[in-house]
Amino acid sequence: MSRHRTVTGQLELPKNWKWVPLGEILSKIIGGGTPSKSNPSYWQGKIPWLTIKDMRTRRPIDSIDHISEVAIKESSTNIIPADTVIIATRVGLGKVIRVPYDSTINQDLKALIPKAGIDKSYLEYWIVSIADYLESIGSGTTVKGIRLETLKEIPFPLAPPEDQKRIVAEIEKQFSRLDEAVASLKRIQVNLKRYKAAVLKAAVEGKLTEQWRKDHPNAEPADQLLKRILAERHAKWEAEEQAKMKAKGINPKDDSWKKKYKEPAGPDTANLPELPDGWVWVKSDQLFSFVTSGSRGWACYYSETGPIFLRMGNLDHETISLDLSDIQRVQPPEGAEGSRTRVVAGDILISITADVGMIGMVPDGFEVAYINQHVSLARPLTIVNSTYLAWFLACKTGQDQFKELQRGATKVGLGLDDIRTVNAPLPPSKEQKAILEEIDRRLSVTQELETTIETNLKRAERLRQTILQRAFSGGLV
Repeated sequence: MSRHRTVTGQLELPKNWKWVPLGEILSKIIGGGTPSKSNPSYWQGKIPWLTIKDMRTRRPIDSIDHISEVAIKESSTNIIPADTVIIATRVGLGKVIRVPYDSTINQDLKALIPKAGIDKSYLEYWIVSIADYLESIGSGTTVKGIRLETLKEIPFPLAPPEDQKRIVAEIEKQFSRLDEAVASLKRIQVNLKRYKAAVLKAAVEGKLTEQWRKDHPNAEPADQLLKRILAERHAKWEAEEQAKMKAKGINPKDDSWKKKYKEPAGPDTANLPELPDGWVWVKSDQLFSFVTSGSRGWACYYSETGPIFLRMGNLDHETISLDLSDIQRVQPPEGAEGSRTRVVAGDILISITADVGMIGMVPDGFEVAYINQHVSLARPLTIVNSTYLAWFLACKTGQDQFKELQRGATKVGLGLDDIRTVNAPLPPSKEQKAILEEIDRRLSVTQELETTIETNLKRAERLRQTILQRAFSGGLV
């Protein structure tokens, strides 16, 4: 058997196979280029022009850039025949695609034209199988790339033409079965997502606790809860004002300073849906004691140890749990800027730039952490059930309001005033606890299923690589 060592291990080939440099089985390699952007006529043609982004998404032809014949003549790009194997040799290193139409490519891509006796699908699957290897041999400081000479020297397992066809047929048969299984798993994922959305919508509309209300007709209505919330808000403001005056050595002669307090406005309920008996509409400003955004320019404080620096990547949609799979730590500066952006248990974190409205709630016992400038910290009053409020903001009703608040030609995110103007349904205090119990009971099942699906999807991807490795060592035939 012929042997060759790659980053995936040592592959053994059948006796009638052999390792050859990739350049030996190609009749030519066609490069690409980018016509000048300063000439508009170059970009007003009908010939598709592909970049790495088109390989990543397999976008439809009408959404791809098109260039003119003049652009081809006056630039380094070339016409690539339909069904040619195209590989990324710089950005997106190792990505491969075959498009069903004639096209042109940019300088980050190369078209591989095989000699007679080389099956295109066999070549394409081989490139897919060595993606990690291609990444490992790339060179460059800012962006890794594979030089043309290096590309030509990549070892290629040359099998007889009849074996190539049999291998391709077997790969496609096994991939087809795997694709069906993956598609089924993804359909279940979509259905779970819909189920979760339906549960949350029903929760904040009172449908999950219809029986609870029948069983508890004498529960304290939410308008009484709201009075206590507003009283706490007022008292907290007075305590903070007194602390400020004391720090400045001010001893007020009377209570006239208390008149500065502004009672937060409630929502305009004219166009809001009717709520269950005992519920009231509130504006989020009535529920929050403090709203701020995170700190800018903390990259200089990044550290291997220290408190967590919470970023947008730690938040997500359709959940209120923080994603701590990738965390950054900091050694924060001393002073007010550090204390202002430090989170405490019960704080609700909201993404306010780019992908707005992702929610995370700081759990009890969470370690010291701060937020960056793309995240807003909204701190509910102590009497407010933070978990219920966080789930409301994460559900479709809350998310729709964030989207509406973000709309505008120049508005690219949410402001702190936007965070304070969300309309929320407030159930009685005891009913909120019943709602959360129902949410937890129903979503705990979906969480287990989602974890199982994610595990199986990863397993399917590993199996795909195993199939390819077996294919190119003769194991499938």
